[in-house]
Amino acid sequence: MALERHRVVITAAERVRDEIRAQAHDADRVHDYACDLTDPASVREFAAAVAARTDHVDVLVNNGSRYQHGTDLLSASDEDVVDTLASGATGTVLATKAFLPLLLKSAKPDVVTMVSGCGEAGHDRSDAHDAFYAAKSAQAGSTEILSRRLRDRGVRVISLYPPDFDNHDPLSEAWEAAPRTAKDPLTAQSLVDCVFFAIGRPRDCFIKSFHFEQV
Repeated sequence: MALERHRVVITAAERVRDEIRAQAHDADRVHDYACDLTDPASVREFAAAVAARTDHVDVLVNNGSRYQHGTDLLSASDEDVVDTLASGATGTVLATKAFLPLLLKSAKPDVVTMVSGCGEAGHDRSDAHDAFYAAKSAQAGSTEILSRRLRDRGVRVISLYPPDFDNHDPLSEAWEAAPRTAKDPLTAQSLVDCVFFAIGRPRDCFIKSFHFEQV
């Protein structure tokens, strides 16, 4: 998903687009596009479509990688392995590359990537497939070096490494009512709060990553 101030662009999410519009937001400021993160041409076309509507992007959110379940390496097909790696690893790099020209035209560019605890060295507490672990480790490596290399150009690269978390519908009662104590699992609400906190800091504050304890 790419965010520009006052404008939201969502990939392959017509339902979410309609929900945002229903919240009294200007319809002409919310757009959705189909994008196959495993296809370089599709990623380029998506970035070009956004560029046709705006001259810059303030925030790029990389949160579109495919999840693959299974602790047995043999449980996933070869096609599943390729697709999981391509969407999570290749797709994140391609999307960041494609949107970098628009980000560099922003006065406050941020790249936010939802990695996963699976991208942390030595993490073994998830039931995700080995291919998902590989994709997330690749994301961690790319965001780590990009954080260093893009700093001089004013681009902050922020990564989140959450464990499994409760993902409530933002329009449901559970979004506000979900318990958020020290004994409860991490919630999507808290992850969103972290993102808004990080991108809201002054430009001399580079929060490179958020790491979370798993209960």
